[in-house]
Amino acid sequence: MPLFKCEPGRADSRAGVVESAVGVHQVPEPVWDLSALPVPDYADHFALTTDATAAPERWARAMFGDEPDLAARFIWRGLLGLRLSRGVSADTVAGWRIAARGEDWIRLEAASWFLDGALVVRAPEGEISLSTFLHYRRRPGRAIWPPLSAVHRRLAPGLLRTAEARIRRLSQGV
Repeated sequence: MPLFKCEPGRADSRAGVVESAVGVHQVPEPVWDLSALPVPDYADHFALTTDATAAPERWARAMFGDEPDLAARFIWRGLLGLRLSRGVSADTVAGWRIAARGEDWIRLEAASWFLDGALVVRAPEGEISLSTFLHYRRRPGRAIWPPLSAVHRRLAPGLLRTAEARIRRLSQGV
């Protein structure tokens, strides 16, 4: 079942409300088709209604930065063992390789010896979304990701809201 979460006191307004769907069969089909993983073992989708506009890559960089921060490096490289590119590059976002893109979406990919990951950022008019897809290549993926996924699901809504604030500041030249 999809999980739709509303912030207390925000039920009468769509602004700032992040909708979420967790589970491989719960992610919206248009996003699912962009994952490119053969058989994801984990999938989630977070969407924020917004009137802020930017290209999908700009949204991705507003979410993750050009390079991963210390916490992201600890989780992505340290705990998940993801092989991320080092340094700033037009071909990566926070070390994740830009694997594909379309008019309103971008897909970032990274892998470790025990899992493959894809992040899909979509920016259709009126919305920004982040979807995560993982495929467990070996047993440690099944052991390591479930407890981390709980942290991931708690952080994702704030990630979207922070990115929206950054996009708004950038568009105002602040």
